[in-house]
Amino acid sequence: MTIEAKIDQLIELISDSSEALWGVWLGETLACFGCSTGTIHTLENGTTILRLQAHVGVPDFLLPKMSEVPIGKGMAGIAAERKQAVQVCNLQTDDSGVVRPGAKDTKVEGAITVPLLFNGELYGTLGIAKKEPYEFTDEEVSALMRLATSMAQKVA
Repeated sequence: MTIEAKIDQLIELISDSSEALWGVWLGETLACFGCSTGTIHTLENGTTILRLQAHVGVPDFLLPKMSEVPIGKGMAGIAAERKQAVQVCNLQTDDSGVVRPGAKDTKVEGAITVPLLFNGELYGTLGIAKKEPYEFTDEEVSALMRLATSMAQKVA
């Protein structure tokens, strides 16, 4: 099954949900992309703070640092600020300034975060990562953005 077909199935699951099932949606997203770690943050109404809604594979000691992320800080905050995908091929060796120091403790390498956007409005971010260095393809980025839009639309 192609990535597009998997994403179409997941988008159908999201649109059929009666509420935001962040943990389920994140788990299915990780399975679609063969990733081991992921987070979903939502934008707190009237603020510039992203709040952690779901996580998989994040060490417990990092959760306090990830529970609130200001827009503009770290991969989630920068994806939210730019309203576009932010990725690093190897989070462990990245020196771009996008990756926060504590993020290296996740022990993942190939990582991407996309904004949850609907009608140009920001609702949060979706981040996924692999254990090995990895550059997400244009097709994968596009599919992940479609998925993020469906999540944003559900909670809009």
